[in-house]
Amino acid sequence: MAPTSFTAFTATHEDGTCTREVRTLGLDDLPADGVLIDVERSSVNYKDALASSANGKVARISPIIPGIDLVGKVAEGVEGWPEGTAVIAHGYDLGVSRHGGYAELARVPAEWLVALPDGLDAREAMVIGTAGFTAALSVVVLEERGLTPGDGPVLVTGATGGVGSMAVGILAARGYDVAASSGKPDAEPYLRSLGAGRVIERSELAREGGKPMESMEWAAAVDCVGGLTLANVLARVRYGGAVAASGLTGGASLPTTVLPFILRNVALLGVDSVQTAIARRREVWTRLATDLKPAGLDRIGHDVALGDVGKVLDAILRGEVTGRTVVDVRG
Repeated sequence: MAPTSFTAFTATHEDGTCTREVRTLGLDDLPADGVLIDVERSSVNYKDALASSANGKVARISPIIPGIDLVGKVAEGVEGWPEGTAVIAHGYDLGVSRHGGYAELARVPAEWLVALPDGLDAREAMVIGTAGFTAALSVVVLEERGLTPGDGPVLVTGATGGVGSMAVGILAARGYDVAASSGKPDAEPYLRSLGAGRVIERSELAREGGKPMESMEWAAAVDCVGGLTLANVLARVRYGGAVAASGLTGGASLPTTVLPFILRNVALLGVDSVQTAIARRREVWTRLATDLKPAGLDRIGHDVALGDVGKVLDAILRGEVTGRTVVDVRG
């Protein structure tokens, strides 16, 4: 039988402020529908920081339990999901308009659940988490368009972040020549340990006044930044190449022209992991346990308890977090 109370990290929005605290809640505080999950771990993502800040404009309910991903076991069995089944959930409305993973218990619609695949344990699943899924989906769409390791170097921007670190690890494990861009001057040893063959200073891709087409350099790119960086990346992608874009920390505008798309046949592939269809989601997670499993998982992830989540949320907004932070909700 599931416990009647549980510990959770909550964010309460009121009068332009956000109060964050670890509290004891009851089952009645969770949504009435969904499968009850005994949560083991979650992770810290940029979206969680926005949902937990006064000006983030992400949270749709208050108070909210943030955490846009989680891994755990079914606490009360339902059809198709027997009690004790290990499951992953992320995306959709989790941690935004429905209580998320920063709690010992969660209720998640059955149609959002992914069975934890063989080849991953609970901690590895949350080192990967939403960021790793997004990175894997980026690699999948590039390869579905025809990219192979023999085509040439692949660039990853924002490479020390969650999505970027995972993209470097996945690409390197698949045999690609990876160039990693970062604004952290001391990050080169970390990125090389994940498999990057070359590390590029972020400012090299953030210069204003560049031409819409420069010397061709990369066969493809995984862009986690957007804005001016994405424009400069598009200018250097080789003929017929593609960029999988999932980030906008560098801004939502794209200061370029149609020239790379028309004259060089470059493709810009948008990657969204929030509303990915569940069949596709389950397929990618199966591959994350096998051929898409990132290199360097032990170096990418580090752990915190619920009581320390607030510090990490603040740090991620300041751009100070490298790799992935796993939340041990029972630690």
